[in-house]
Order: sequence, then C-alpha cells, then structure tokens
Amino acid sequence: MSVSAPLFSSFPATPSSPPSAAAPTQADLLEFVRRTAADAALIASLPLDPQGRTWVRLEGPGGSEAWLIGWPPGTGTGWHDHADSVGAFLTARGTLKESSLAARLPTDGWRTLELSDGVDRSRTLPAGRGRSFGRHHVHEVLNESTEEHAVSVHAYYPPLPRIRRYSRTGQVLRLEQVERPEDWQ
Repeated sequence: MSVSAPLFSSFPATPSSPPSAAAPTQADLLEFVRRTAADAALIASLPLDPQGRTWVRLEGPGGSEAWLIGWPPGTGTGWHDHADSVGAFLTARGTLKESSLAARLPTDGWRTLELSDGVDRSRTLPAGRGRSFGRHHVHEVLNESTEEHAVSVHAYYPPLPRIRRYSRTGQVLRLEQVERPEDWQ
C-alpha cells in the first residue's frame, strides 16, 4: 500500500455524534460516514497525493475507528477483510467500485480456497453512496477513474484488530498476509 505521511493526525469529524454506552451498529456506522462525508470543509482538508492513497484517522462514534481516505486515479486496496469488525464506508467525492464475495469464508486455518461460481458481487459507489458490511466481509475497493481523485469515509467497530490480505487468480483466493494496527498507523 502506498501512502503519504499525513500532514495532520487524528481529529474529530464534524458533526460528531454524542457518546453512546452501546456498541455502534452497522447502521450507526453508516449514518456516521454519511454525516462526515457531508462535511465539505473536512473532505477538502485531506491532502491528496497523485502517487498513493492518503489517510487521516478520525474519531468514530462509540469507540469505533474511522478514516478519511484519498484515492488517486487507478488505486485500490486489493482483496482484504476486516476480521471481526463490522464497518461502513461512503464515497464523499469521485466514484469508487467495490467488488465483494457473497460467501462466508472460514475465519482461520486456511491458506487457499476455491470459490464457487456466482459469489462475485460488484457495485459502483458515486459521491453520496455507501454501504455497511458485517464481520469477515471480503472485498476490494477501487478508484477506476483515470483522471479524478476519490475521497471516502470509513468506520469500523470494534477498532480493527487485523486486516487479512488476499490474492485472487480466477476462482482461487489465497491468504497472503495478516496486518495488525501497528502496520498501518
């Protein structure tokens, strides 16, 4: 993953939500990313790098982890999941494409899986559109534009314990790497 050093570190997203005693749900996270993406000043404040993704950590609702991410043309995440976290993301500027698997994968103890036919899903998320997802959701997110940066807001609960990265060749999915928070913060 290519990244530029953020010009600033974590700061609260506005408008913020009041503290909650209950863990945020997928719906809560989706509402948070919607409100945050509507903050034009916050979106415009993200430094954009023409070569690699940039990000700034935000304060999410109820102890969740949140990020504002800039996507240069042609960049993406590669196939990955967020382990035991639920999440939501929304495109604030530009258009992102999400490819995902509509299949529940084993959580641990495997290196290579052959996927069944019909498990692939794809959706285009222009500015103002997003989605939430459950635990162990395997996907990749791409900015397919050749000219325009995209910006998105993401939130996860519980805060990401790990991200599993995969490679994919046809119907074969291979676990390549497990990242922990210290690898990306």
